[in-house]
Amino acid sequence: MNFKKIITILSIIFTLLQTSNTIAQDILRGNDLSSVKVDNLSEADISKIKAQLQTQNITIDQAQPMALAKGMSLSEFNKLKSRLANPTSNQQNTKNPIKENDKEANGDRVQEKVYNNKVKDSLNALIFGSELFDNPTLNFEPDLKLATPFNYILGPGDELQISVYGVQEFNASIPVSVEGKITIQYVGQIPVSGMTIEAATQKIKSAIARVYSTVNSGQSQVSVTLSRIRTIKITLVGSKQPGNYNLSSLATVYNALHLGGGPNKNGSYRNIQLIRNNKIIRNIDVYRFLVNGDQSDNIGLKENDVIKIPANNQKVILDGEVNRPGIFEMKKGESFNDLLNFASGFNEFAYTQSVSVIQKTGKEFKVDDVKSSQFDTYKPSNGDVFKVSKILNRFENRIEVLGSVFRPDIYSFYQGMRIKDLIEKADGIKEDAYLSRSTIVRLKSDLTTEIINLNLEKALAGDPEFNILLKREDIVTVYSILDFKEEFKVTIDGEIKKPGSYDFYENLTLNDLLIQAGGLAGSASKRVEIARMIKAENIDDKNPSKAELFNIEITPENNEQIENFVLKPFDVINIRRVGMYNAPEMVSVSGSVAYTGKYVLVNKKETIYNIIQRAGGLTAIANLDGVKIKRPIQKKQIEEIENINLNLGKNDTIQDKLTKKLKVDLKYATIPVDWRKILKNKNGYDNVTLFPGDEIDVSMNVESVKITGNVLLTSEIPFVKGKSFNYYLNAVGGLDNKGWKKRAYIIYPNGKADVANSFLFFRSYPKVVSGSQIVVPERPTSNRLSVGEWVGIGSVITSLSLLLITAFK
Repeated sequence: MNFKKIITILSIIFTLLQTSNTIAQDILRGNDLSSVKVDNLSEADISKIKAQLQTQNITIDQAQPMALAKGMSLSEFNKLKSRLANPTSNQQNTKNPIKENDKEANGDRVQEKVYNNKVKDSLNALIFGSELFDNPTLNFEPDLKLATPFNYILGPGDELQISVYGVQEFNASIPVSVEGKITIQYVGQIPVSGMTIEAATQKIKSAIARVYSTVNSGQSQVSVTLSRIRTIKITLVGSKQPGNYNLSSLATVYNALHLGGGPNKNGSYRNIQLIRNNKIIRNIDVYRFLVNGDQSDNIGLKENDVIKIPANNQKVILDGEVNRPGIFEMKKGESFNDLLNFASGFNEFAYTQSVSVIQKTGKEFKVDDVKSSQFDTYKPSNGDVFKVSKILNRFENRIEVLGSVFRPDIYSFYQGMRIKDLIEKADGIKEDAYLSRSTIVRLKSDLTTEIINLNLEKALAGDPEFNILLKREDIVTVYSILDFKEEFKVTIDGEIKKPGSYDFYENLTLNDLLIQAGGLAGSASKRVEIARMIKAENIDDKNPSKAELFNIEITPENNEQIENFVLKPFDVINIRRVGMYNAPEMVSVSGSVAYTGKYVLVNKKETIYNIIQRAGGLTAIANLDGVKIKRPIQKKQIEEIENINLNLGKNDTIQDKLTKKLKVDLKYATIPVDWRKILKNKNGYDNVTLFPGDEIDVSMNVESVKITGNVLLTSEIPFVKGKSFNYYLNAVGGLDNKGWKKRAYIIYPNGKADVANSFLFFRSYPKVVSGSQIVVPERPTSNRLSVGEWVGIGSVITSLSLLLITAFK
């Protein structure tokens, strides 16, 4: 007994190893992969599979639809994918159960998805119908969310959900056994294989009613639904990916063809055979679906069905001006019209009178023309190449009229048409038409052009000499008198609301132009100057004038002048400004004065003393040394700063940054005022004349001195009259290690600055007053010479010394 168990166990192990070796040897061919266990594969088997994928030049993701269709479960495939990605990983930790998203469900009905990652077939792209099987969004999968068809045939592997509800209750999911029966508790076995779901439901209800008495009385109801759909095995022959496929029992022919990638390179799209029980039950023509949307060939599949795709035997090419050029398969008896229908007909540029075809004879090619009258009767042969050419880019009856007619356009030409006929088609000539001449540009027989001139007035009057016959492709031009008229301008400038250039019209007057320009400005004077161009046939060297000048007087208060001056082309009018027309301008006063605020400049040369006196004078707390003027920087001055070249060479960015900083920070210029000198001499140069926008600032008397910069302590020290510059520096602890005393300077309250001076060994420092600020700048850093530089200097000195000694000797 023990010996038999050992034999059985060894047989099972041998089978598993054989299965593992099978998948390792060939995962891409028509093997049954349903019993494969990836956990049983060795690392050597995984290496073989990886080498096989590389040999076939495909990835594991591209092999997924084939593996799933050949019976491998998604969980086992995910294990295989993980092993290939990380071959040294622990085989016991590679389990990857099927996710909920990998199943299709309708109620309790479950079916695993079969994935199909399609790759565009560029080689067969021109074959009509190939796009049906290359498109990943098409798969023709059965919709499991729909109700089960009444004609669905049950078989082993299906699972039924049977429920009794009401007074009595029963609920169970019961599979159809391999014998084709279901077993219901207390009811027994019921054969259902080969029956439609509708017939099986009636049979099951009858059997349950014999056990559940309330069913017959209607107190309980019976429900039978399909909860799991069985898998059927079919075979594909002649497809891009031939082999055995496990599909849903609801799968159809097109679903199977799509999984197999469609017909191979030489496969037929129009004579696909569905073989059942060794008999051809259907010849499938994919063109019926592509051309007419007819799905009558997309029938359901059954267990062990074979889909055979034979080689095509009549293939033609249609190229050129059709809506869908490509390679087409033809059946016996079909005409060129059928081929044209497959290509969705001619496009809008096609020449439809005849089609060129290249045919094959026994030993060479020949060219033939298929006339439109032969489209219904011409039967394409295998290898024919049809070419649909474009229509010619020309017109058989075109004629055109341009210019001064009411409807310039292209018109249809007819034999015997004359100039007058064409003008009447264009609704006649406009009022501005130039009647003395019209031109015809004519295309000659050798495709060169010539021009014909005629008198339009006489042609319209019917004179046969000028009302000539027209020809196809003639272009008739009717000129306008406006085409010969020059456009003139006049210019007005000065004290006018809208200065500029204006169109000149005949009889245009100064009054007209004043109105167009918006009227006179309030600053306009009575003086008007008008310059007029001098026109002469010859140059007069004795006359130095370049223009003729007119000076007239107008009434500034009225746009309508009594003497209306008639203008001529290119006149330039200048309205002069009155001598005095300035709005009152102001300055502002702030700080320690009696009345701060803005003050109007009454005099042309208003001085600072006059304004401060109008402001009530200085207050008792005003600092006499703290009077200054802040003058705004004008835009013109900023532009001048921008134009200064600092000659920085390659460091132009430094100049750009400096200019930008000046534009941002430099709002005004400070003018120091010596108020004490003004009080002594009000007519001196210290009594500054003010400009509009100036701001007079009188600071308050502050009894302290501020010391800043490179000192030990930045502080304000009480002002002591008579104390020197050094006194205040010492009061803040002196300079720090970076302070540069000899470049120290002082800023007085009025904005004036002064620096320390030196003569021989004597140094003098500026006087300190209250409210001043002492600033000690930073000493510039000097680059010390390195040892190598000192050695170099020593070498130079030594060399010079030797030269001098040699020279003296």
